[in-house]
Amino acid sequence: MIIKLNLNFIPSLNRIVRYFIIGDLIMWSGWGLLDPLFSIFVIEKISGATLVSIGLLATIYWVGKGILQIPISLFLDKTDGERDDFYALIFGLMIMSVGAFSLILVDTIWQVYLIQFIKAVGFALYIPAWSAIFSRHLDKDHTAYDWAISSSSVSFGIGAAGFLGGIIASFFGFKLLFLLVGLMGLLSAGMLLLVPDLILPKKSSGPPQVRDHIQMGLK
Repeated sequence: MIIKLNLNFIPSLNRIVRYFIIGDLIMWSGWGLLDPLFSIFVIEKISGATLVSIGLLATIYWVGKGILQIPISLFLDKTDGERDDFYALIFGLMIMSVGAFSLILVDTIWQVYLIQFIKAVGFALYIPAWSAIFSRHLDKDHTAYDWAISSSSVSFGIGAAGFLGGIIASFFGFKLLFLLVGLMGLLSAGMLLLVPDLILPKKSSGPPQVRDHIQMGLK
């Protein structure tokens, strides 16, 4: 007896949503390699680092991102079309990658604080811009499904990356991990640049349904 699995009930994703989900997955998976191990790196490898330092690093990122993304989002909303959103998105990914690459060279806790702020700037640009563009191009008949696929793919990517990051750090050290995080940020940017509709974005019609993006608890 042959059992056929009917998957017709699963809606397909439009091209822009699909590209944005893949690009987002690559970026979050890159940071998923590092974030579970970051506090260990700081305590073991950075002179003068303490548990208080770890807490302060989290504060610098979350408070910095929380403050910066408000004026950034207001600026993006005031500008017609998606060109500014797209440039903010790509620029944010570039800044994140610079932060990851810079970790290869750090040796003092003050340098780590600075890089954590750089990371906050990158995410403050990326999250509002990504959410705005993604929201505008959601399939109107299955909006919840599009967001669920985005969230689930990132969850799976970060989950797998956390385990893989531990293996890489154990056998090859943290510097390779920092390199991979930066490269995956650049790969994510390259992936989004492949979306033809956003290379020369058209003026968007209707107000965007801007929603906060995935809050994964990454530090």
